[in-house]
Amino acid sequence: MKIKSKIWIETDEGILISEGRIQLLKLIESTGSLNKAAKEMNISYQKAWKLIDASNKASKEPLIATQVGGNKGGGTIVTPYGKSLIESFEKINVACWEFLDLQLKKHSL
Repeated sequence: MKIKSKIWIETDEGILISEGRIQLLKLIESTGSLNKAAKEMNISYQKAWKLIDASNKASKEPLIATQVGGNKGGGTIVTPYGKSLIESFEKINVACWEFLDLQLKKHSL
């Protein structure tokens, strides 16, 4: 038997980060493109942009930075703050699952 849970972190301005947004940030990091990341998640570029924009508005620093032009074209990178948010969220998520598993073991279901 397993217990399942989804967490997200909110500020007064809205959702800062969630599992789906973490996935999107990781794909941006690996592809160097918001558009490619959106395609890999099977969501529209517009939806991906809205998710990132909402997170940026809820955060104290931008999560991504865009680069335009150049001979290789533009791209998108995850900022150092965005990377730290990914790492922190994943640690919190693991701790949450461990806590819930421990709670489940305490109860006879």
